[in-house]
Amino acid sequence: MAKRLTALFVKSKKPAAGMYCDGGGLYLNVRDSGSRSWIFRYRERGSSKQRDLGLGSAGQDGVTLEDARERANELRAGLRRGIDPMKAKEVPEAKLTFGDFADAYLKSIAPGFKNKTSERDWKRDLEVRCGPLRPKAFRDITTDDVLGVLVPIWTTIPRTARETRGRIERLFDAARAKGLHTCENPARWKGHLRELLPRLKRLKRHHPAAPYADMPGIVQKLRKKHTAADTDVNLAAEFVILTAVRTSEARFMRVREVDYNTRIWTIPHERMKTPKDHQVPLCDRAIAILRAVIPDDAEPDDFVFAGSKLDKPLGMNAVIHALKAVYPGITTHGCRSSFRDWVGDETSFPREVAEMALAHAVGDEVELAYRRGTALEKRRKLMEAWGAYVDRTANLVSLSRAG
Repeated sequence: MAKRLTALFVKSKKPAAGMYCDGGGLYLNVRDSGSRSWIFRYRERGSSKQRDLGLGSAGQDGVTLEDARERANELRAGLRRGIDPMKAKEVPEAKLTFGDFADAYLKSIAPGFKNKTSERDWKRDLEVRCGPLRPKAFRDITTDDVLGVLVPIWTTIPRTARETRGRIERLFDAARAKGLHTCENPARWKGHLRELLPRLKRLKRHHPAAPYADMPGIVQKLRKKHTAADTDVNLAAEFVILTAVRTSEARFMRVREVDYNTRIWTIPHERMKTPKDHQVPLCDRAIAILRAVIPDDAEPDDFVFAGSKLDKPLGMNAVIHALKAVYPGITTHGCRSSFRDWVGDETSFPREVAEMALAHAVGDEVELAYRRGTALEKRRKLMEAWGAYVDRTANLVSLSRAG
């Protein structure tokens, strides 16, 4: 019996061009270009002629080893019942439209999204951007059809165009894995659309940030506005500045995540861009804000910064609107940049400590494997120093853009 493949082998760069057997007629086909796909090989009943049925791409975001095995099992079961995979796929492929399959596919993968924004973006692309493709069967969609969707937006909204292309490619791979499509993927990038679409320059976009010298004044204005407000949104904005976290991490903060004894806020990895929980040391002012907004009778699952309805968090744009009310043009992500600039310009804290405070990965894969500490006590001193800096009220510089 052939040695079975592993997910690590499928994703690695080691395999040379060739066919690698997983057993049961399932093969990993690695091309000279390095691209790879799944093949189901079987003998046609009656003629014993060898047939190869494609099951989709095995590259990044392609069909996984587990899914390919499941599909191969289904095909073998069909063969035992006398169903030829090549002939069986003709009927559903002719009837099922791109739109029908796209809607069902999105529903199946939506539970794996980290937030509703991802589902919303997918839905927009599949319903609006891919509108011309929706009524067509997969076998009727050509490269020109895909280009018809991409060309009008390729240079005007390049990021959206790239995401749309990737989603179309993934849909075709999924349809192929289900036996609904057997032709070449018309949205494939390497060796295909890459040769037909203009190359785009990737420009680095920087979020608008205030000079860190303006941060104390911004905080003072937020506090002043809070005294006249009937919500805690200005305190939430100040808390985001003090902790240098992303807005979503603070908006969805739960009471149970705060430990007053250790003065630590632990953000679950589900809300992070990193695969592990993130501990945030809390300075005196951050603790004071939490004690002000969390009532004594709060339940562990209550939101710390609740919206108009207590069972909902602050609105997605509430914090940024509060910041812009005192400093037009600023963004919450820009506040993280202000913090980072302050650390680099005004302190002697190591770069690694500053990056860890921002929950950024530090070092390459080898370094990360050996260095698993979080420099918590060093970060605690850093956040206390930052809290003291933005809390100062004497000798404040004038706000350069506050108006």
